[in-house]
Amino acid sequence: MSATLTALAAAAPLAAGWALHSLRLHRRIEVARRDPLTDLVTRDTFTERATRALTDGRSAVYLIDLDRFKQINDTHGHAAGDAVLRTTARRLKTWAPINNGIVGRFGGDEFAAVTRVRSHAELVWQLDELNWALTQPVYYAGNSLAVGASIGAVHCKTGGNELSTLLRRADEAMYTAKQNGGGHFLADGLTPVRRTVNGRRDGRRGTAAGVGA
Repeated sequence: MSATLTALAAAAPLAAGWALHSLRLHRRIEVARRDPLTDLVTRDTFTERATRALTDGRSAVYLIDLDRFKQINDTHGHAAGDAVLRTTARRLKTWAPINNGIVGRFGGDEFAAVTRVRSHAELVWQLDELNWALTQPVYYAGNSLAVGASIGAVHCKTGGNELSTLLRRADEAMYTAKQNGGGHFLADGLTPVRRTVNGRRDGRRGTAAGVGA
């Protein structure tokens, strides 16, 4: 009996050490999954979680691009731009849980979200709330920064749809909203309608005809 107790006592520090190591490893992995500026999940992690969320449908996919962000950077400096991004992320992190959703940063001033949606009316309400939240002024260094947003959304009523297709459709809707001066636009149907270049909407950033949208 004493030998068993002695062995357990000797193993306890080792077990505690492994537990602490595992906890630290988990935290490092979680940090790597998040954008350091906004603390939102990155694109890869968002894709994993959003794909699971879309399994049974009854959801909406959103793509969000800030308006006048370059102007803020050019006028007030990149620190002001960073403040806008952090504030936008906080607003998204407040809005998403209310709507049983997840949100991530795709890079630059582009964000994506997926929420649960039970009806068209609920989706319109979610879009109105999101647009209102994202267009409130951001206060930085004594300045009130006017921020706009172009939000594209697509309503997914059934499961089995590819997230990449839904994001492309939401991107098309976002571009329509931007062309109309900002606000939100709901895609009519799930099938993308614009021509693509290397898998991206023609005219989008990163394509030959890209114009920053």
